[in-house]
Amino acid sequence: MDDTQPHAHRLRSGRYSQAGQMYMITVVTENRQRFFDDFAAARTLVQILKGEQELGRASTLAYVVMPDHLHWLMQLGEGAALARCVRNIKALTTHRLGHTLWQCRYHDHAVRQEEDLQGLARYIVANPIRAGLVSRAGLYPHWDAVWV
Repeated sequence: MDDTQPHAHRLRSGRYSQAGQMYMITVVTENRQRFFDDFAAARTLVQILKGEQELGRASTLAYVVMPDHLHWLMQLGEGAALARCVRNIKALTTHRLGHTLWQCRYHDHAVRQEEDLQGLARYIVANPIRAGLVSRAGLYPHWDAVWV
């Protein structure tokens, strides 16, 4: 589905951005291209995530950079807007890597208080295992979680 399809706007309707709220974000590359098979490209994205934290816009709880997408468990910083934060990450990676990388949209899930944050983090960092890229998470170079 792309933004030209009749119901694409519904992905954004009701999207609410709240400082201090934790979100699980998924951003997918354009046409599922495997840009992040390239080690340097993946590390560029990791550095951009760290930059968001240094600027106070988002605190990273866990992430994994997959060959064709990013999963990011984060807490939105004070005064930050979710859409702007995700847009910044997408724009910076596109700028630094020199070509269009991302689909226009992204998926976000506001984490509810009763949800298990460490369980969500385990789900995120286990993505390379489920995708058959590695046999255990420690063998995959592009992930981190505050609980490790």
